[in-house]
Amino acid sequence: MFEVLVFVYENYWRGDACPEPHALERKLSAHGFEPEEIQEALAWLDGLNLAAQNVCDSADLELEWAPEPSTASMRVYSVAEQDKLGAACLGFITFLESSGVLPPALREIVVDRAMAAPGDTVCLDALKIVVLMVYWRFGHEPDALILDELCDDAEDRIAH
Repeated sequence: MFEVLVFVYENYWRGDACPEPHALERKLSAHGFEPEEIQEALAWLDGLNLAAQNVCDSADLELEWAPEPSTASMRVYSVAEQDKLGAACLGFITFLESSGVLPPALREIVVDRAMAAPGDTVCLDALKIVVLMVYWRFGHEPDALILDELCDDAEDRIAH
């Protein structure tokens, strides 16, 4: 499924430029993706669209990308979220939040979509794809440093 999502991200720069599900399904099939992978990805994208609609409908405002952090609130992850996401993914989400690039509303969508991913656990690379797709859906391009963090393989980096 994640290969399909990466293909969609790379070929349709903005979420609103993405074709309707039936047309997208045909294009994905023409590119050689398996029908099961396509169906999983389309269902996942449908969930992303629904989550995005709920956020936009309830906000009545444009999404703020770097709101002031609230000192009166704290996100506590459920046992199921901890089990599926693991320490690396939860740490990465915390890093994005503390960097000011993942507001609480988007964090919740990221967690929701990560929990909707197939399998018992989500690896860090898959979570990064989820984050990219959430940004993509809202038409937001992360700044260069965050994009580098999302797309670059940390194992290939050389420490200075």
